[in-house]
Amino acid sequence: MDLVVRSRRVVTPGGIGPAAIHIAGGKIAALAEWGAVLSGVTLVDAGESVVMPAVVDTHVHVNEPGRTEWEGFRTATTAAAAGGISALVDMPLNSIPATTTLAAAKAKRDAAQGQCRIDVGFWGGVVPGNVEELAPMARAGVLGFKCFLVESGVAEFGFVTERDLDPAMRVLKTSGVPLLVHSELPGPIEEAEKRGAGADPRKYLSYLQSRPRAAEDEAIALMVRLCGATGARTHVVHHSSSNSLGAIKAAKASGLPFSAETCPHYLSFSAEEIPDGATWFKCAPPIREAENREKLWAALADGTLSLVASDHSPCSPALKKMEAGDFAAAWGGISGLQLALPVTWTEAKKRGHGIADIVRWMCEGPAKLAGLAKKKGTIAAGFDADLVVWRPDDTFTVERKAIRHKHDVTPWAGRELFGVVETTFVRGQKVFDRGEIVNESVGRFLERD
Repeated sequence: MDLVVRSRRVVTPGGIGPAAIHIAGGKIAALAEWGAVLSGVTLVDAGESVVMPAVVDTHVHVNEPGRTEWEGFRTATTAAAAGGISALVDMPLNSIPATTTLAAAKAKRDAAQGQCRIDVGFWGGVVPGNVEELAPMARAGVLGFKCFLVESGVAEFGFVTERDLDPAMRVLKTSGVPLLVHSELPGPIEEAEKRGAGADPRKYLSYLQSRPRAAEDEAIALMVRLCGATGARTHVVHHSSSNSLGAIKAAKASGLPFSAETCPHYLSFSAEEIPDGATWFKCAPPIREAENREKLWAALADGTLSLVASDHSPCSPALKKMEAGDFAAAWGGISGLQLALPVTWTEAKKRGHGIADIVRWMCEGPAKLAGLAKKKGTIAAGFDADLVVWRPDDTFTVERKAIRHKHDVTPWAGRELFGVVETTFVRGQKVFDRGEIVNESVGRFLERD
């Protein structure tokens, strides 16, 4: 054994209680009674702090290579480690080149080499005309593929239609990897614009009306139909509209390989509280009303929504147009990678959910989506020794100086949150401890089970 980590509150598939986690070669060798400490082996005694599987975040925009002034592997993985995250999967857009070819996937991997404090995997992209690239990318280790049904915001990553999706999804079905979908269709957005939505770019309500629920709802209906026709594993990212939760639930009940996630900002904020001009809240789909938020929480509770991922989508501060307060011109994306665990826990705690729910939504669910469920997201023998030690009952105030992302623009600045992360382990190696990064570049590239 290399290490024993013990606590009075260890979260395992059997529940929460005293245990000692015995670690060898970066893997969990055994779960033992709390007092089973081996002579000569390093002991980390977490006392009453919770020890649970480290978070797996499957929705992170790292933006390197090409837009490293927005974010990069070093800063993103540093922020992740500080937030109790041991593994992330990088989105294919916003980097240059976008990860839509085998050559671009290699460039992405080369850019990440030696920079990562945690384990990192990659999603590829489905764009018009690249269907021949999909199978080679999957064989090369891409964990799955992301597509947009509406303009992505960057010229390098075009959106797809049903004509593109049908053949692509058949390739992905054969390759055994999932399709991740930004599920908004342009039609309802264009109709909203014709009605004058978005006319006042400083008003949040104006922006909200410009991205109506119908854009998501119609996209969900399309993807359920295509999932049924092709049999491809289909996952909706950053779901916001409560109107289409019934369609998602019905698709899953019918046996289709269909799932959806939501994000901490949809579970935390409501449209009613966003001030006009506060462009740091802008994302797409938008943050909707309080009643919509509570329906998302209910959908997490009953399993309609499978997981929570950050959708960390930063940019350089000037692109947020904060001085002008212009929602129309501002880049749409929220920075929250480091805060995803405490934000989700703070809101879950208010609604009576427990730590086991957090593990299901932020550890087990994402690991399953990315094909990592046999090594990440669970404290059990044979799994990677990826652990987070944290104090869920303690609070802290989000200070910009403590943010480890490349830029400190975040809508949670100044908020009090529950859940203080003490220590993060990646494969048995301590990478973050009590406010400090303590290990350099231990991250490896993730491969599917």
